[in-house]
Amino acid sequence: MTRATDFLIRGLHNLRPEHRGAVATVGSFDGIHLGHQAILGQLKERAAYYRASSVAMLFEPQPREYFVREQAPARLMRIREKAEALAGAGVDRVFCLQFNRALRSLSAQEFVERVLVDGLAIKCLVVGDDFHFGRDRSGDYEMLVRVGEKHGFEVLETHSIQMGGERISSTRIRRELEQGNFAEAEKLLGKPFRITGRVVYGQRLGTQLGVPTANVNLHRYRAPLSGVFAVEVDVSSGERVKGVANVGVRPTVGDLIKPVLEVHLLDWQGDIYGRRIQVEFKHKLREEMRFASIEELVAQIYDDIAAARRFFAAADGPRQAKMV
Repeated sequence: MTRATDFLIRGLHNLRPEHRGAVATVGSFDGIHLGHQAILGQLKERAAYYRASSVAMLFEPQPREYFVREQAPARLMRIREKAEALAGAGVDRVFCLQFNRALRSLSAQEFVERVLVDGLAIKCLVVGDDFHFGRDRSGDYEMLVRVGEKHGFEVLETHSIQMGGERISSTRIRRELEQGNFAEAEKLLGKPFRITGRVVYGQRLGTQLGVPTANVNLHRYRAPLSGVFAVEVDVSSGERVKGVANVGVRPTVGDLIKPVLEVHLLDWQGDIYGRRIQVEFKHKLREEMRFASIEELVAQIYDDIAAARRFFAAADGPRQAKMV
């Protein structure tokens, strides 16, 4: 059985003999959407067949983040959220490699031999049908099959999952989130879109304005969505509270470069600093905007709170009617 402290392995130097002989998959797994879940299902099936551990291999930063930095597509998940989701999906281990100059310079052949063969000694590799790797992305499924025959490991290709005539992808989900289409994003993800993070101390501006907020640093240059939203927040062990969230850089105050998540909890009081909370996005209320004064900002915040209450009242109405 995998120990909790053994679940996330960072770097080739941390591989131990008991990590060898695995069934592996490689990818970004951003969002762990239905397409990813199909790959993970195949991964677990082959791991059971070989009586081996299942390993999902990730890169940190993600390759596009390394090459274009803040111009890279916004992440749906941070590394910790991915690891938690992969554990929930039944993966035995997550193997995280730092994507740096040395790794990017490896040819596809060198990557297979150093990482998959010498490092993990894989018995099987499960990949998506659009998988490319190695220097200049020269490695693909056909190349892996040839190398697998030489080194004695199986390669299994999983075909893309489509919905509505279009491939399910992280890019497609980002598009739905940007447009506030949370129901459509949920279909593609197989679960509601959520952001998880630890509540940190801010400038307490919300408290000074009479609307205290729980602040979560997103630790990224771009967020997959921006604006003001009606949300539901898991504040502690399944306790869910309705709220209003802002994701952005607070243009009226003008003190941020990277976006933050700020949540005002409705009809709830308590100290949640230091807690990890999970914010589920339900409905987009408006875009983030700059106001001419703090007074205008405060007035809009109270309008947002009223709009969120109306949304939840309308959403809860049909459910309550069914329970009567």
